[in-house]
Amino acid sequence: MAARRALASAEQDLRDQLERVAAARRRLPPGPLLADYRLAEGPADLTRSGPARSVRLRDLFEEHETLFVYHLMFAPEAAEACPMCSLWVDGFHGVLPHLRRHTAVAVVAKAPLPRLRAWARRRGWAGLRILSSHGTSFNADLRAEHPDGTQRPMVSVLRAEGDRVRHFYSAPASFPDGGERGIDLLSPVWNVLDLLPEGRRDWYAGNDYVPAPAASPEPV
Repeated sequence: MAARRALASAEQDLRDQLERVAAARRRLPPGPLLADYRLAEGPADLTRSGPARSVRLRDLFEEHETLFVYHLMFAPEAAEACPMCSLWVDGFHGVLPHLRRHTAVAVVAKAPLPRLRAWARRRGWAGLRILSSHGTSFNADLRAEHPDGTQRPMVSVLRAEGDRVRHFYSAPASFPDGGERGIDLLSPVWNVLDLLPEGRRDWYAGNDYVPAPAASPEPV
């Protein structure tokens, strides 16, 4: 019983620390204004083909003042997206109706739009705004890729400021010291695994065991 009480106290301390960090995040000074990026987007229905259209970053906010972006690791030459990134986006997709009551949401990747949409269709990400930053400096400017072009898993929060967009916050999957688990709190998978007697161990997500949705026809 003493061990369980001690654990409960430690968990309460962790909760309080998380709240202090969240408060510090909200007090951050304004970030820089961003360029007027134009990203490529297809039809809202992933099962339909159609010409890509150029979308201003500012227009992704819709009626909201903020935009939550997941920077999906999917290099232009890659055949598949990063399995860990796909795991995170699976989770965001699952709670999308709740998130959209507070913020606009978008997934942006460097892969060309047709390949990116095919991946989103395979994962069943219906309803998510899926955009390609191929041919732009968006990834590099927001540090969602390294100088050598290697993709970097990351989330960003952007704020609308009139007709412009200002950066508010970004969190990469790895901390500056090289340690991982930078955005693990954003996925329920890790939190549930940490509750198990064996913990998360060295498990790594895969793309091979996630079945395609039952109704995922090819674009028409």
